[in-house]
Amino acid sequence: MAGLKQPADKSHFLLPDLGEGLVEAELIRWLVKPGEAVKESQAMAEMQTDKALVEVPSPWAGTISELCGKEGDIIKVAAVLVRYSPQGAKVDVPVATTATTAKSGCVSAQVAAGAAAASEDQGTVVGSMAGTLRVGDKFARRPEPDTSTKTPGKSLATPAVRRIAKELSIDINRVDGTGRGGRVTASDVASFADGGDSSTSAAPSSFGARAVPAPMPLPPVDSQGVSQRIPFRGVRRKIAEALARSVQTAVHFTACDEADVTALDAKRREYSRVIGEKLSMLPFVMVAVCRALRTYPNLNANVDDANSEILIKGVINLGVAVDTPNGLMVPVIRDADRRSPVEIGTAIRTLAAKCKDRTISREESLGGTFTISNVGSYGGMFATPIINYPEVAILAAGRSRERVLVKDGKFYAGLVLPLSISCDHRVVDGAEAVRFLNEMIRLLEHPSEFTK
Repeated sequence: MAGLKQPADKSHFLLPDLGEGLVEAELIRWLVKPGEAVKESQAMAEMQTDKALVEVPSPWAGTISELCGKEGDIIKVAAVLVRYSPQGAKVDVPVATTATTAKSGCVSAQVAAGAAAASEDQGTVVGSMAGTLRVGDKFARRPEPDTSTKTPGKSLATPAVRRIAKELSIDINRVDGTGRGGRVTASDVASFADGGDSSTSAAPSSFGARAVPAPMPLPPVDSQGVSQRIPFRGVRRKIAEALARSVQTAVHFTACDEADVTALDAKRREYSRVIGEKLSMLPFVMVAVCRALRTYPNLNANVDDANSEILIKGVINLGVAVDTPNGLMVPVIRDADRRSPVEIGTAIRTLAAKCKDRTISREESLGGTFTISNVGSYGGMFATPIINYPEVAILAAGRSRERVLVKDGKFYAGLVLPLSISCDHRVVDGAEAVRFLNEMIRLLEHPSEFTK
């Protein structure tokens, strides 16, 4: 986690980097109030970054004099989050005025009744990860950026940071990196954008590059008959941002098919009797996915659009879409190909419980190479799932249903499982996607081949 230079006088605290590639976060809830004395590492606010609910602690002990923002505000990294009163000074808690708000450097602060709220331009949030984490209270020192003497060269930076620089029309090779090993962080790009020379734009990526159209005016919305207004914020907003990025970047197509899982259902029931608890069909589907990905590794990949590269992964980390009261989350089961159906079933239950009570760590949602959505658990059959970008494929498993089937000229009552796979057509051709589905179907219809 990259840091930034905090003020030496401890008069105010700047919002730190809450995750690599992030430049802003949404303020969900204050845990302190003006005039309150806080201890070192005491949680001051809950922030939402992508799908991670983050508790931001105080880096030192002191008395809060001002909270720079209100619930629902988007606050940029390196913006003032809270102000502290001088040691020993008496703290009054007046309503903030427009003048003090303008000087505070806050992204958004409450002002006196009747006055307008100050705001700044919002940055761009990238990624789609779930979790709850605490921000460390030690921060690296950040030197002042030198925008005039930077020698051109290839900077070290993650694809997410390079994407941010590209969207801001900044040549990332001119930005001084303060991260580990000299890497350029999102804060470095933001600082350069605020005070640097961004006239030299980065060369556009040739892989999947798309022209950014001028923003269109939003159409008016009829407000008559509205029964409730719900702020578009929190996890729901992060989901919307991630899905919009996926649709705007990946070239989606979907293929569908069905598998006769009559024999697999008998095998599932046998497993359930042995372990003494119900085991769903999903773990067996995930084991079959792992076997099929070994045969078709192009579907087990990420796209690095910033560097125009397709990254074929040697590990299989399966993301599982989990529906929670707060919105969709996608925890990751690492090295899923090394696990049995029972082990995968246990991992699914554990991660799903963490998602629902918001205790999942960010690390448990990183590194996915392929995602599975179990739409069948809600009665759905086929779907057109949206890719969990930068992955290149996602499988939707529908609800298995009894059906009269024919085999070798004979009728029998069987169980059919609908399958839908969406792929990024820039990486995966339609024929390859169908071959992948065929391999999965072959495995699911012959469970003895992958449940040994």
